[in-house]
Amino acid sequence: MTRTNPAVHLTPAAMEVAQRHLVAKAIAEFTHERLLAPEPFGGRGGAPAPTPGGRVGAPALTPGGRVGAPAPYRDPASARSWRLALDGGRVEYRFDADRFALEHWVLDEPTLERFVDGTPTPLDAQAFIIELQPLLEIPDALLATYLEEIASTLASSAFKLVQGGPTAAELARADFQTIEASMTEGHPGFVANNGRIGFGVSEYSAFAPEAGRPFQLVWLAARREFTHFALGEGLEARAFLRDQLGRAQLDAFEARLVGAGLDPADYLFLPVHPWQWEHRVAITFAPDLAKQNLVFLGEGEDRYLAQQSLRTMFNADDWSRDYVKTALAIQNMGFLRGLSPAYMRVTPAINDWVAELVGADETLADAGFRVLREHASIGYTGDAYHRTQTVSPHRKMLAALWRESPVPKLAPTQRLSTMAALLHRDAAGDSVASALVAASGLPAAEWVRAYLHAYLRPIVHCLRAYDLAFMPHGENLILVLEDAAPVGVFMKDIGEEVALLSADAGRSVPEDVRRIIADVDDAEKALAVFTDVFDGVLRHLAGILHVDGTLHEDEFWALVAECVDEHEAQHPQLASGIDLRAEAFAHSCLNRLQLRNTLQMVDLTNQSESLIYAGEMPNPIARSRRFERVPASDAAAVAPSTASA
Repeated sequence: MTRTNPAVHLTPAAMEVAQRHLVAKAIAEFTHERLLAPEPFGGRGGAPAPTPGGRVGAPALTPGGRVGAPAPYRDPASARSWRLALDGGRVEYRFDADRFALEHWVLDEPTLERFVDGTPTPLDAQAFIIELQPLLEIPDALLATYLEEIASTLASSAFKLVQGGPTAAELARADFQTIEASMTEGHPGFVANNGRIGFGVSEYSAFAPEAGRPFQLVWLAARREFTHFALGEGLEARAFLRDQLGRAQLDAFEARLVGAGLDPADYLFLPVHPWQWEHRVAITFAPDLAKQNLVFLGEGEDRYLAQQSLRTMFNADDWSRDYVKTALAIQNMGFLRGLSPAYMRVTPAINDWVAELVGADETLADAGFRVLREHASIGYTGDAYHRTQTVSPHRKMLAALWRESPVPKLAPTQRLSTMAALLHRDAAGDSVASALVAASGLPAAEWVRAYLHAYLRPIVHCLRAYDLAFMPHGENLILVLEDAAPVGVFMKDIGEEVALLSADAGRSVPEDVRRIIADVDDAEKALAVFTDVFDGVLRHLAGILHVDGTLHEDEFWALVAECVDEHEAQHPQLASGIDLRAEAFAHSCLNRLQLRNTLQMVDLTNQSESLIYAGEMPNPIARSRRFERVPASDAAAVAPSTASA
């Protein structure tokens, strides 16, 4: 019998494009983290003249993002063609690139070439990593694992290329889940960002977010005495499960227990990813199933769509029902993607506390900033792995949580988009960010101002007012759009990633919330904005808008400075030592973490001590920078300190 080839996307043509993109990204991000230092190169005869800060042949930019005379953005004599020599000069990469604030590089991918002993050679991301290993300091024992993550990232890129997807203009008007499934880049900073070690090729097609295929979750009954089930304030267990499963499904599960001679009152219901059931639960927890501490109930009726985070699923049949996040023992981007029953125990309490704080704050309400509460959590601990003295990833195999859906919270004129879409380019190279600006009909500066009001201002306020820090990267934020312009955001993934950066807060928060406390100084508190927002999101967006000709980079950062200054001016009562207009900040490097240990980038119990720094990074909104005044609008005026900076 002839089988259909599930790897039809692995073609020479698709892989060539994927290799070029990943090598270009690796050069850009490793250079950003000061692991590489390309040298200016004489360029190629007959190549089109570069424009200041734009792509070859693109119109020059004026500070307002308008086509016109060449902008005074970079010294015209500064290099745009670069050379990177490796292996004693035997291997050489040549390319054109633009450099932006925060040492952000945007390579002109078609110009990227590789030479070995002077001979043009195909680009190869794995060969690039091997060439760089001594410089990157990847441990010998982990090199093959990192190379496997690179291979998987390439395979993912090839799949997306062959599958195709909506254009940027279409995504600017698309529905929530179409946008979610259309993302191609993964985390913008990490090079090996789609490792997903453990997924087979058929499972990739079934469960990867970009496949866009709904699937059903597997449900287990977990013996109550070995299982912790936590609920948010005001919720009752059976009523909650009835709302999430439906009465008929809940009754059917209980009937299956009765049919097996078991009492439903002795069990709690635990959702499991189908991959986890097949590869982990039915094998790794075989004794627990045999003892009926875990009982297989079958698939649920509702279908779910995997989100970008892979182990979080959105209810495709009823958009008002909660997301479900499950443990998934897939190695991806520096972690095995398990879920800790110990962490799940207090997750609803942490969410209740954060939601109450956020919901009572007028500044956050004005910005349209809301959090998506994790209503309930469950974790099974009756297995042998919880009885060993050594903590292992096996303790994170059976847990889940329910997170509220943002859909019921929308006004009729509003729609949703993952914030990651702002860094997405379609197959033709067009960006969703520029498409949204165009679709909104607003001047680019006004659109960016609205975006910063919804995103940056609340992050700054939470930090300065409450010492509260989130993990605000693109996948963790959901934009609320009205006429293609941002009017608010939903922050998610609260229980695992929120932090209260003050030891003094321990005296005023409930016992169940104290896990999130981390005592750090003001300079490290500021990194919650500098690293996670400026470096993790805004440097990429600034480069995209500038290269597109949508908004000049200098004007972008002037708007960021305006946002920070306005918040400070309007909240003089917040006596904080956090200085977001400082001259520089510690340059925290994400790829260095993954390169050091691709199996576990950081110690989640002490993330501060795990970080790796590469000196200091000049702050793009430092007080010493001189910004051209951004035209005032009815929505906001430039703060005095910005205009005089």
